[in-house]
Formats: sequence, C-alpha cells, structure tokens
Amino acid sequence: MIALAMLAAVLLDLALGEPRRLHPLVLFGRLATFNENALYGDGRVKGIAAWCVSVLPPVLLTWVVAHFLAKYSPWASLVFGALLLYLAIGYRSLAEHARPVARALLDHDLPAARHAVSRIVSRDTEALDETRVAAAATESVLENGADAVFAALFWFALLGAPGVVLYRLSNTLDAMWGYRTPRYENFGWAAARIDDVLNFIPARLTAATYALCGDANRAWRCWRLQAPAWDSPNAGPVMAAGAGALRVRLGGPAPYHGVMEERPRLGEGEPASAASIQAALTLVSRGLALWLLAALLWALASQGGTHA
Repeated sequence: MIALAMLAAVLLDLALGEPRRLHPLVLFGRLATFNENALYGDGRVKGIAAWCVSVLPPVLLTWVVAHFLAKYSPWASLVFGALLLYLAIGYRSLAEHARPVARALLDHDLPAARHAVSRIVSRDTEALDETRVAAAATESVLENGADAVFAALFWFALLGAPGVVLYRLSNTLDAMWGYRTPRYENFGWAAARIDDVLNFIPARLTAATYALCGDANRAWRCWRLQAPAWDSPNAGPVMAAGAGALRVRLGGPAPYHGVMEERPRLGEGEPASAASIQAALTLVSRGLALWLLAALLWALASQGGTHA
C-alpha cells in the first residue's frame, strides 16, 4: 500500500502540480505566523512552544484519521496517504521554476534569467552573471530535490501519512523561522535543529542517489572531500555529491543582502550553464524513478515473503 500510495502521489504531482489556490501549506503558514505573533520571545523555550503548537496538532489529527482508515478501509487509507504525500512533494513545481532560468540563459536574456532565478533563491540575483545564475539554479534543483522530493518520500515510507506531515510542516517552519537573524537566532533555533535532524538520513540517501544516477566516482569524491566544509550538515552532502554527479562546478562566492559571502567550492568539471540546470532536473527525475522502483520491488518482496 505504501508503494502504491507513493506512485499515485508522484503521478498526481506530475499531472496536476501544486494546487493553485488554498494550498494547505499556505494555510499552515498563516497559522504559524499567528502562533509566532502570539508566542514570540527572544528565547529558545518560546520557539519550542511555538513549534509544538504549530506542528503537533496537525500531526496528531493525521495519525487519528490514518489509524481509523487503516482499520476500516485500506483503500481509503491509501487514497488519504497519497493525497497528503502529493501535497508534500514538489517535483513538477521544481521543474516549472528551474526551466525558465535555463530558457532565458539559452536566449542570452540575462535580466530574464535573473528574474526567474530570484523566485527560487534568496541571494541578490541582480549581482549575478550568467554562470552564477546557472549555478544558483542548479544548486536550488539539487537541494530542493532533497527537501521537496526525497525527504518527503522517505518519511512517508517510514511513518506513513503522519510522518510526511511531520516532515513537511517542520521543513516549512525552518523556512520561516530557521534564520540566524536577531529575531530568529533563538526563537527559530528549535525549528532549524528539528529540520536538521529530520533531514539527516534523507539528505545522505539523496546524495547516494545522485551518485548512483550520475558520475558515481566524482560524486563520492566530492561528497567525501567537499561536504564537510559546507555550513549546513545536510545541504553539503547533497550539493557536493550532486555537483560531482553532474561534473559541474558550483559553490563559491555569492551575494546575500549586499554582502559577498564566501562559500566553499563544490563539484568538478565545467562551469554551470543552462545545460547543468536541465541535467540537474534529469538527475532528480532519475533518482525519483529509482526510489519508486525500489519501493515497488520492496513491496513485492514483502508480499512474497508473507505468502511464503
């Protein structure tokens, strides 16, 4: 049932993309903002309380509904899980945001490329040349492939519908509160650390997936040698392995809020380009197909073992 729900969710995402109106994550964002305004304080305890109030009730509600459906209607349980997973993953959205960057670069329209990439990265895109625009988009595809695709599938496979809700809501709060700014340094500490914990295993599985679906030798080498220098314990392995798998150079200086931030170099090979953006999307799609195949084979093997 888990494998079928995963397949159904991915097919829904490919066919429909993200809901255009009233996406549950938008509603959750409003709830989180309300809780932040009500509970905000410059301390970790306040942040922990806001995280618990925001995340735990929806997870508990999901568990109750999933438990009821599993007991009385396995097929309804499958549909429920598939719908929630569909709302949590975003492969089609990832492609829809990255491809306009590649098209603009192929047309040598740097202003359009900068505008398109500004929708998916937080750096100062007006200061980027064509290579850095391509690198920013390629990095975004690799990192969001881990967050928006593989991590969601992992937690669904492990804990079902409650697991994917726990992951997606936690990841959303990290995106809202997980910044090292005066406002969120303490209040957002719990959101950032919990997201790090939830992504620890999925990030390494994603890095391994990129290695298997690309240049494996370069991916393993870049992961081993370059990832430890990256600030994020999870983004480092994902982007280093992905860059190596693609045979492309990423990382390096990037402008944030008017300041050029020095970042470690990632990958080996050619500079980033429109081709590397498309190659990154292809890498994620190959990895997605590999995960679905593995889930289906596991389900078949488990079913065979049960009958035996």
